[in-house]
Amino acid sequence: MKGLGERPHICLITEGKASPQNFESEKPRILATIRDAVSEGVTLIQIREKTLPARLLFDLSAHAVTICANSGARLLVNDRADVAIASGADGVHLPENSVPPHAIRRAFSSDLIIGVSTHTIESASSAVENGADYIFFGPVFATPGKASPAGVDALRDLCQKLGEFPLIPIGGIDEDNCEHVMLAGAAGIAAIRAMNEPESRRKVLDVLSVAKLR
Repeated sequence: MKGLGERPHICLITEGKASPQNFESEKPRILATIRDAVSEGVTLIQIREKTLPARLLFDLSAHAVTICANSGARLLVNDRADVAIASGADGVHLPENSVPPHAIRRAFSSDLIIGVSTHTIESASSAVENGADYIFFGPVFATPGKASPAGVDALRDLCQKLGEFPLIPIGGIDEDNCEHVMLAGAAGIAAIRAMNEPESRRKVLDVLSVAKLR
C-alpha cells in the first residue's frame, strides 16, 4: 500500500454537483479543479459525487487517476471500493455507517488506502480499531447543514488519544482557522468549499506551508 505520504495531508473533496444530466459539462470542470489543486500542492483528492451511477463515476475517477499519476497526490473514491479498484484509484473513503475497513480490505484489496468519516470520539476509535488507514473527524467548525461543531478542544483531545495516527479534521476549515487545527495535532485538513475555490485554496496552502516551516 502506498500510504498517504508526508504530512500535512491536504484533501480536496469534490463538490457533489455532478449528475447524469450534467455530467458532460461537470466532468471537465471537476477535472480542471483537480488538475489545478494537484499542481498547487494538494495531496489528497476525494471524488465524492454521490448521484453518479457507477459507469460515470468510473469515467470521472479514471480521468482523475491520470491527473494524479506521478504527482504524489492520492486519489480516493467515496464509498465505492469497486469503482476505486476498477479506475486505478489509490483508495476508498467510507461514510461513518459503511462497511468496516477490514471487511473492505478482505473483500477487495489489501493495497487500498481506506479512510473513514467519523463524528465522535467513539466512532473514531472504532474506525481505527477496524483497520482504517486514516480518519476524517468533524465537523470541527460550523458549516451549513451539519450538526453542532465539535470544536478545536475535542479535536485536540482526539489527536492526543490517537497519537501519530493520521487524523484529518473537516467541517468549516478555511484559511482563517486551518493553522488552529494543525496546532491541535491534526495530520492535515480536508475541505470542500475552501479547496474548490481557487483563491481560498491557495491561501490555505500558503498558511500550511508557513506552519510546516516553523
